[in-house]
Amino acid sequence: MKRIAILGSTGSIGRNALRVVDALPGRFRVVGLAAHSNGDLLLRQAARYKPAMVSLFDPAAARRLEGRRNGTRALAPGVEGLVELAGHPDVDLVLTSLVGGVGFAPLLAAVRAGKTVALANKEPMVMAGAQFMREAKRWGARIIPVDSEPSAVFQCIQGSLAAPGRVLLTASGGAFYRRRGSLARVRPAEALRHPTWKMGPKITIDCATLMNKGFEAIEIQHLFGLGHRDIAILIHPQSIVHSAVEFRDGSVLAQLAPPDMRLPIQYALTYPERLPSVVRRLDLAAAGSLTFQEPDFRRFPCLALAREAAAAGGAVPAVLNAADEVAVAAFTAGRIPFTSLARVVERTLRAFRGGRALPSFSEVVEIDQWARRKAQEECDRR
Repeated sequence: MKRIAILGSTGSIGRNALRVVDALPGRFRVVGLAAHSNGDLLLRQAARYKPAMVSLFDPAAARRLEGRRNGTRALAPGVEGLVELAGHPDVDLVLTSLVGGVGFAPLLAAVRAGKTVALANKEPMVMAGAQFMREAKRWGARIIPVDSEPSAVFQCIQGSLAAPGRVLLTASGGAFYRRRGSLARVRPAEALRHPTWKMGPKITIDCATLMNKGFEAIEIQHLFGLGHRDIAILIHPQSIVHSAVEFRDGSVLAQLAPPDMRLPIQYALTYPERLPSVVRRLDLAAAGSLTFQEPDFRRFPCLALAREAAAAGGAVPAVLNAADEVAVAAFTAGRIPFTSLARVVERTLRAFRGGRALPSFSEVVEIDQWARRKAQEECDRR
């Protein structure tokens, strides 16, 4: 029985992970749960799964939780509690589905504790993927991707003696890929209507700009030791082919499934086993035509900026991530228009004067803080 901790248990990935736990009785013991601020749902989850530890990131929400824990130990609020839970000796596997750079320190704690990490929080890998992979090797940790596309690549290379020559990374296109005309008047509610996936708000906005696909390309680059030119992005609106791997002889292996996050979550939690799943089986005849096309970088400049950052390397992807987080928050709050998302990110990238050398973890944190301040200034100007 694997002892698991779920960081981000009240979000979309976390709730689906608990559904997987329910579907596989006797396979997992939930040792810890962590959430940002949804204390009521966290308490209901704790009452059902009886974890030894819970953590609420938001201090005010954590104070409201006092006296309602029914014997479950509450960890310190903020990053401190997440770090303690991620590296706790009673935890075998950490599922981290936190949103944004807040997952940086917990991922580092889990890696340095030699944990198996089911990773749905791609932003830390964007910020310092090469450094995390180096630390994982040093401490004997294993990082298993949870997002459907990196998971597809991971699944395609299992059992292969050859390294992938190229990855064909698929993207649904998000809410606006088929929309004609200007996107200047797009409202947050429209950007949150993803055509095929049900996900949290931040990643859904990133899908609408295609920034999420750029993030995934950087994550895959580090997870599998590839160059940025070894990853080709294809728009695939049906979201059936979750990605493919091309080997040196030209053979291509792809992973196909209905668009349901429970399947890659289950694979990460049960790896290397494949167990029966509650996810509906793929019916290719019913799926009909599967189409692919190259992305439109002009219409979706965030993807072009992400590819530029990947090529630059060093600390540039950390700047990209921080600027995007700030810009998405401003757009969601109605402070900037949709078309300013890319402009805020681009101006922040252009203002960065750091070198291209690989920064240390502490330097990444400093660069992240600088980029957030700069991006906030750009949002305020708009």
